[in-house]
Amino acid sequence: MTKLDFELIPVLLGADLNCYNVARAFHEEYGVISYAFGRYAIGATMNSKIVRFTAVADMDTDKKALEVLNSFAKEHEGAKFVVMGCTDDYVALIVRIKDSLDPAYTAPYSSGDLIDDITLKANFYAYCDKYGIPHPKTVVHEKGMSIDGLPFDYPIIIKPSSSVLYWKHEFKGMKKVYRAKSKEEAERILDEIYSSGYPEKVILQDTVPGNDSAMYVLTSYSDRDARVRMMCLGHVLLEEHTPKGLGNHCAIITEYNKKLTECFKEFLEGIGFVGYSNFDIKYDRRSGTFCAFEINVRQGRSNYYVTASGNNIARNIVEERLLNKPFTETIVNQNEIYWRYVPDRIVKERVSDELKAKIDSLKKQKKAYSSLRYKYDLKFNLKRRAFVLIHERNHKKKFKTYCPLDKYNEQ
Repeated sequence: MTKLDFELIPVLLGADLNCYNVARAFHEEYGVISYAFGRYAIGATMNSKIVRFTAVADMDTDKKALEVLNSFAKEHEGAKFVVMGCTDDYVALIVRIKDSLDPAYTAPYSSGDLIDDITLKANFYAYCDKYGIPHPKTVVHEKGMSIDGLPFDYPIIIKPSSSVLYWKHEFKGMKKVYRAKSKEEAERILDEIYSSGYPEKVILQDTVPGNDSAMYVLTSYSDRDARVRMMCLGHVLLEEHTPKGLGNHCAIITEYNKKLTECFKEFLEGIGFVGYSNFDIKYDRRSGTFCAFEINVRQGRSNYYVTASGNNIARNIVEERLLNKPFTETIVNQNEIYWRYVPDRIVKERVSDELKAKIDSLKKQKKAYSSLRYKYDLKFNLKRRAFVLIHERNHKKKFKTYCPLDKYNEQ
């Protein structure tokens, strides 16, 4: 644990697993408690000794967020604060208000214009073309357009270009990503999305074959001068399969791929990106290439895999922003670890024998980690222990319902 000569208070917006993972990183590295604010409480951060959550009804509005954050700074005068968003909405909010925050706050984010630009998937794919980053064949669809003559076959992937705007227009049967097996099904899905009031474009995409274990995740930290200081690549073993959680990572083994990380490093530095970024990538066995799906302008929900690898996500920010540690080189993780969010049994039932053997090997080396099984937070904390046990049991039910073994075959 690192001792600081000033009082550090992490302030997190959100309450989900992302928030807990960030709080755990700060606690492990500096022994500090994080304070979190959001519209409502979520089990991941309830009854915890490392994060204190406060529900604020209008926390997603600029006015209320400024009021809450600046009042909090006055109540803890003399401290230094790192404010981080744990959802896309909260990151966008922080970027909008950061110039009006108390000067004691550090908000490690790019400009709003850049974030608005690259988080639209339609624009992101244009950047990928510019920087030579492969991505699935894509058609950008607007309301009223025909979908005749797509340059790829069904089934196709359908997803909103703007995730932030999409989740503001809820409707029955809403999913994070859709898979349409026919033109008729695709038209029905598009009609549902646009009829909800969603105002942006929609992405139609070639389906890259392969199950969850063909997925990869890349997390990077870029300093205020847009130099990439840290990169950590994860090989995804399993994802969630609930309608609104589809694609959330459940288990990861870190890997090293110099060529792949260098490609994304060039992209990040080329556009002048600042802060944490997170890329969803899938290996396309047809072409032998890694295809980029999207960029998240924040640490991902599964960010503890980065901390567990030895690249603590809190330390990256504190050393650069508060301790003014100079840039020396880009650290690319080469330490192999296994991280999971759901019970091992769920993971091992759905991966290849080769990956099972790797999981067992890493567990024997004591290089296996679980976000919620933090010994400090569980010790003498019966409510927390009960939550973790119930949470893991519920995931068994979810996978049985949405990802049964007899249907979990390679796409």
